[in-house]
Amino acid sequence: MILKPLSTTVLLLVATSAFAADVVVHRDPGCGCCTKWAAIAQREIKRPVRMIDNPQRAALAQKAGVPAALSSCHTAIIDGMAFEGHVPIADMKRALATRPKGVKGLAVAGMPIGSPGMEVPGAKAQPYSVIAFGLGGQKVFARH
Repeated sequence: MILKPLSTTVLLLVATSAFAADVVVHRDPGCGCCTKWAAIAQREIKRPVRMIDNPQRAALAQKAGVPAALSSCHTAIIDGMAFEGHVPIADMKRALATRPKGVKGLAVAGMPIGSPGMEVPGAKAQPYSVIAFGLGGQKVFARH
C-alpha cells in the first residue's frame, strides 16, 4: 500500500478542529449573569459556547476539581480545564496558552460586581482575585 501525503488543506482542517472545541458552560438553571459571561467568552475566544442548565452543576464542579470555597454560578470546561464563575477571558486565555503545572483551572469565587458578566451600570467594581487550583494547591493567578 502506498501512502500519499495529506494536503495542507486537510492538515489545516484537522488542526483547526482540534483547537476549536466548544466552550461548554454548565450553569445553575436560569442564571442570567452566566448568559452575559458566555456571550463575552464567545466573542473573545471566538468559539461556539454551549450553555447547559444543570441542576447538578455543583457536583460537576466538584468532579472537575473546583474547591467548594471557590464556587460560583457556572462552570465552563474548555480544552480540559475548568473555569469557575466570572473569570476574565484574558486570564482564561493565558492559562490555556501556558498550562501552568499542577493547575486544573481558574476560579472567581462568588459573583463580584464588575467581573465579566456582572457589570452593573453606576456601581463601583469590587476588587477580586482569580484563583488557580489543582494538584499544586490554590494560588492567586490574577487580581482585578
